[in-house]
Amino acid sequence: MATRSRYLYLLRYVLLISDILLINLSFFIAFLLSYKNASLFGVPYLNYLLVWNLLWLVSAGMFGLYRSDVAQHLVDIYRASGKALIFHVAFFAFYHIFAANDQIQRSFLLIVYCLEAMFLLVSRFSGTLLEVILSKRFSMGRPVAVMGTGETGRRLAGFLEKSQNFQFGGFLIHEDSTYIDEEGSLRSSVSEQLAEAAARGIKDVYVTLKPDRMVEAVYLLEEAERQCVRLKFIPDLHASLAVPFKMTYMGEFPVISMREEPLDDIQNRFKKRVFDMVFSSLVLVFVMSWLVPVIGLIIKIQSPGPVFFRQQRSGRNNEPFWCYKFRSMRVNKDSDRRQASRDDDRITPIGRFLRKSSLDELPQFFNVFLGNMSVIGPRPHMLKHTEQYSAIINRYMVRQFLKPGISGWAQVNGFRGETEDPRLMESRVEHDIWYMENWSLMLDVKIIFMTVINMFKGEEMAF
Repeated sequence: MATRSRYLYLLRYVLLISDILLINLSFFIAFLLSYKNASLFGVPYLNYLLVWNLLWLVSAGMFGLYRSDVAQHLVDIYRASGKALIFHVAFFAFYHIFAANDQIQRSFLLIVYCLEAMFLLVSRFSGTLLEVILSKRFSMGRPVAVMGTGETGRRLAGFLEKSQNFQFGGFLIHEDSTYIDEEGSLRSSVSEQLAEAAARGIKDVYVTLKPDRMVEAVYLLEEAERQCVRLKFIPDLHASLAVPFKMTYMGEFPVISMREEPLDDIQNRFKKRVFDMVFSSLVLVFVMSWLVPVIGLIIKIQSPGPVFFRQQRSGRNNEPFWCYKFRSMRVNKDSDRRQASRDDDRITPIGRFLRKSSLDELPQFFNVFLGNMSVIGPRPHMLKHTEQYSAIINRYMVRQFLKPGISGWAQVNGFRGETEDPRLMESRVEHDIWYMENWSLMLDVKIIFMTVINMFKGEEMAF
């Protein structure tokens, strides 16, 4: 196994152990500074220490801080560390609020958070410095080369040059012609290039081959093994597939996906669901608990009927579900067929304020808690509109791969409200698909902030 591979394997565990030691050290120092005569091993301080450690592991796990693919790049380590730190601080703060224990002093929280951030930052900088020193003294990348100068070969070369795991030794063959001569034998120039690669210490040669040239792999492999060089073959599918694609494996079977879907990964879905549960719980407890009676009373005073309005909407995988809102209109028979429009006479005075400020959507946090919606995602449409627009708008049903959301990328970019013009719905669908293909937890957080800002500003298309 290559030196770099051993280094990466050990780095994950060194990172984990050092982080645990540092966050416990920050807790211990903060405790000594804040509680002069108390014992750390008494109740409830020992419980807080256990929760402190547990929440760090949860936060780090959410962003894959100790996964091998993250450990391969320093930028990914820094990014995952920053996110884990922010969520660790938030989770422990929420725990402190819900525990309602006055024995935790604010000075302790301030000190422990500052120390944790400082220790983690110093450890990351120290690790970066150590890697620079090791890289100068030792050859930590695996020597590799590329055979094939087509589009796939050039992209592969770019990846190998940037990766810290490899030492890119260039291209072996500078023309993208067949490696077999007219007599069915390997060209002498190919044999000479493989021999030269072996002499230069190249360990692996990555060969890009189009599907119709895979028969050449047998001849290449036989010659490479004679020269003690490993060959790794990469199918060059870009000439056959004009659109971007992603290849994964299901057991021994290669699977080509024509669309990037981060939320198709169970880890990402779990992160999003945990975030939805935590966020919706906070809204239900701290906002809805007092806001529902206030708004409900005003709704009842202004027009007879229920406080909440429920309607069947299209959910994930096009499965219908009951979506809840504050009732913003007078009770009418057209609610399942007709969208709200500007100066709609069905809207009550309080309803106009609720719709303008988006407060009418707050009961959908019940839907989020129950699991039929997410905090962020494509807005759920009426069943009639799903049927109508899926017939005339290309890729409309792609948005149904996700759980619908209370707010979404399309909404914070101005595509909300009435959609009588199919071009507006096309733009909304494009934004929803972009969100699906570029999802990240931080993108959800960004959309939440943008939504809150828009609520205070008021939105032109909200009526």
